[in-house]
Amino acid sequence: MRTPIRPVSAVGALADALRGRVLSGEIEPGTPLPEQEIAAAYGVARPTVREALARLVHEGLLRRERNRSAYVPEVTTADLDDLMFVRRPLEDLMAGALAGRRVGEADAALGRMAALDAEAPWSDSVAEHMALHEALIEAVGSPRLVRLYGALAAETRLGLVRLRRVYEDRDVLVREHRELLDAIATGPADAARAAVAAHLSHTWGA
Repeated sequence: MRTPIRPVSAVGALADALRGRVLSGEIEPGTPLPEQEIAAAYGVARPTVREALARLVHEGLLRRERNRSAYVPEVTTADLDDLMFVRRPLEDLMAGALAGRRVGEADAALGRMAALDAEAPWSDSVAEHMALHEALIEAVGSPRLVRLYGALAAETRLGLVRLRRVYEDRDVLVREHRELLDAIATGPADAARAAVAAHLSHTWGA
């Protein structure tokens, strides 16, 4: 039996649509995503749905178990506290290494975040938020630091979904990140580290 050839763009477009719904909090943790229902809702074939879901499972935004539909994993407050326990030393290393430097890619991500329309979905803020922090990590120039930080990306994105409750005013999010980038750029190292530590201390919308 030959496998039908499907446009890659259809899989990518569906994955993008579902990713946006997950990262905006529209699809709640634990909600099942049956292939047949998604295929009917988006007017695509089930194999397209299967590939799109597999892409999001690979990214860590969905989980799939035997004989069960894919679903958004539950990330508890305890999970997020532990995530920050691991993230803080990595970003502390970043702050010490970049103190006194301005990272253009991080500034660009902040500019895009600031330019988002007031009605833009929260997933757009999540994307720029991640782009800003990842740009800082990459600017250090340590492949191992990038790999370690990348391993936390999926949980970080899911955690950021909860921050929409904290940052209903997007301007506050922009202002805090501008202050963070300015603190790193002006240094010294101790001040940059302190700014990062303060930035990473929040309640996750609990």
